[in-house]
Amino acid sequence: MRRWSATCRVRTFQQRQNVTTATTSSSTHRVSRQFHSSGNVSRTITTQTTHSPAPRHRCYSVLATQTKTQPSEQTVSSSPRDSTSNRPRADPYKLVAPELKTLRETLLNLLGSSHPSLTEIAQYYFLHPSKQIRPLLVLLFSQATNGLGRGWPAKKWAAECEGARGRSQELDSTLTRPDVLNDWNPNMPDHTASFSATFSLRNPRSSLEPPIPPLWVSDPSTPTLVPVSTLLPTQIRLAQIVEMIHVASLLHDDVIDNSPLRRGAPSAPAAFGNKLSVLAGDFLLGRASAALSRLGESEVVELIASVIANLVEGEILQLKAVHGEELGLDKEHTQGVGKENWNIYLQKSYMKTASLMAKGARAAVVLSGCKEGELWKEIAYAYGRNIGLAFQLVDDILDYEAAESTLGKPGGADLQLGLATGPALFAWEEHPEMGPLIERKFKEPGDVELARDLVRRSSGVERTRQVAQEYADKAKEVLGPLPDSDAKQALEVLAERVVKRKW
Repeated sequence: MRRWSATCRVRTFQQRQNVTTATTSSSTHRVSRQFHSSGNVSRTITTQTTHSPAPRHRCYSVLATQTKTQPSEQTVSSSPRDSTSNRPRADPYKLVAPELKTLRETLLNLLGSSHPSLTEIAQYYFLHPSKQIRPLLVLLFSQATNGLGRGWPAKKWAAECEGARGRSQELDSTLTRPDVLNDWNPNMPDHTASFSATFSLRNPRSSLEPPIPPLWVSDPSTPTLVPVSTLLPTQIRLAQIVEMIHVASLLHDDVIDNSPLRRGAPSAPAAFGNKLSVLAGDFLLGRASAALSRLGESEVVELIASVIANLVEGEILQLKAVHGEELGLDKEHTQGVGKENWNIYLQKSYMKTASLMAKGARAAVVLSGCKEGELWKEIAYAYGRNIGLAFQLVDDILDYEAAESTLGKPGGADLQLGLATGPALFAWEEHPEMGPLIERKFKEPGDVELARDLVRRSSGVERTRQVAQEYADKAKEVLGPLPDSDAKQALEVLAERVVKRKW
């Protein structure tokens, strides 16, 4: 017997009576995509190379083309923005402030453990101020695309219908029996089997068949951005997951880098020790993976799992640059500034920073019902990749410019770690004496101070900021095909703020 809520039954009945086949012929904004196979939506990914004395870099862009409307194709309604309006531009943080506050508070419930000390350290960084830019991107792209994808009706239905596993209450329900998972969280209604006796065979639990989506879920009506800012429970949970993965990476990074400060307070290794910090990071990844599996989207699982792999690969790139010989890794050669060193620097920046932003934003759009062949998730990835690189470039600038009290972590940390970031690489072009310092990883007495002086006497900081600006500008540009909304405007504002921030 299928279990249906009364709301689902009534809505399904009404919709079954009113199902109609809609064809669209309006000449609204359209995008086309080219494949070797057929398809009525096309996208082209291009790279843009800047021409300057600096090593060349790439901005990830989505090129949209306009085509005539065909009756059999889907269109996206969008009204033009009133350029004469004096209304204040949407603030990215204020737009989703209640959701950010709620997800931060409820996030702590996911981190409970039967070991109180593990719970304490897993929650440690979440109790300190954070930019929250990664969950912010997830929420903003959710608002900017909900309603546009062909699969939106099904996602909306699953978020409202009991048993479809899209409601917030159901995201905390395990897919496997808790006693099999052996995963006890004091903040969740889970129970585990006692270890005082042998484990007996149990008959499988009876399961109710999930409700069948009603006909209106596949209604081919015109995709339209939802008029009210709507966030699905799965998207809010995704925002929590990306923040958990980010914090797990911070715990591991602070151990590897022996960092004494994080967010203006003692780092986790300084407060709890290296071993507990590593274990807490692993615990966070485990909790995030379990939560990820309950979102019901294989593509989202694949995206976020690849982020975790990217974080490890980025750390290996960094270790090769600094401790290659000690670890038996191939040493990176620094015979000259060169395009190769710049590309390695940007590759590491993508893997350690931009990957989570880009793939988290894309995953949010997948959860909004965007299907293969629709442009929206390509926009999310291109924006996240570009803004993520801009964010990291500015971080590397602040390591030279900002005071320790402003950063919340030690200033000059990159040089202390033996890392040559954008400002140092540009300074090397103007001051060849920087080369030997980079080659020996700033290990000799006075190397760090000399390197900082060479950067100050060069245009390294300004040129790095210029590159960051180009990535931020490209991030704004790729938003073009999205219909106008407060969320889209907030994403534009965020791209502008990233390169102007001081912390």
